[in-house]
Amino acid sequence: MAERNNNNINNNSTAAAPCETAKNISEAVCVDVARVYDSCADKDCLADLRVYFTDCEEAVVQNAASVRCRGCEVVDVLVEIEKIPFNRGFYSVDLTFFFKVALDAISCPSIPVRTVYGCCVFSKKCILYGSEGTVKVFSSEYNQDAPNDRRAPVSTNPVAKVQVAEPICLDAKLCHPCDCCDNLADASNGIPCRVRNLFQGEFDTPHPEKAVRVTIGLFSIVQILRDVQMLIPAYDFCIPTKECCFETADPCDAFRKIRFPVDEFFPPNEHSLPCVGDISDADAFKEKSCGCGR
Repeated sequence: MAERNNNNINNNSTAAAPCETAKNISEAVCVDVARVYDSCADKDCLADLRVYFTDCEEAVVQNAASVRCRGCEVVDVLVEIEKIPFNRGFYSVDLTFFFKVALDAISCPSIPVRTVYGCCVFSKKCILYGSEGTVKVFSSEYNQDAPNDRRAPVSTNPVAKVQVAEPICLDAKLCHPCDCCDNLADASNGIPCRVRNLFQGEFDTPHPEKAVRVTIGLFSIVQILRDVQMLIPAYDFCIPTKECCFETADPCDAFRKIRFPVDEFFPPNEHSLPCVGDISDADAFKEKSCGCGR
């Protein structure tokens, strides 16, 4: 099957394609861009993270008989980058993730379920290559608020960047505080102000009898970028080809032009095989099953 796909690709491509592409290149231009020197992707299962609650939510948790997780989100990530001594070009990236977790606190059947919000923290470290070279860049631009003051020089040290997908809350349980992964000695000081402002109350509850631990699935990509000058081929200026229009017609006429969202009412079946075609035996069916690998 792999050979067949490769042959199709080779047959569709022609030797004249690179030449035609080269003819469209008008010139080579130098651009200043942020180049990714190194990156890594992680799939972390964060087990038994302690959830910290404010004084407004703690009373509900202490009276709960069980909890269940409704969802979570990454609200902030502290990123610190530091050069590794005796290992030229490599940098240590320290990441601290702050999650806002929504939990249902269940006490007894006669009392409605209460939704509480807490914060949990996870830290990790990775080592990536960021190359060398440290210069200061001075610009002729001026600050917007102070027209007589030029902007401060910018260092070309590498910059660490992290991308996170929507995390998955896998489990939530009540436990004793000593059974959780308690990675904050003082929640009131260990949680940044911009994260604390997302919650009502203060994180200063001393020695609670009950605690909540959660397990979160996290997908992340960490990158190290550095500003560089690169020579790239230029084809032409990006001149818009679509004309701007302002619709003043009846809004119902505009609504009628929208296609009916069939997929919203009838989600497509990924196992359907419209590309099978004329398949007679089981072996051919397995071979030409759209390349889904199932």
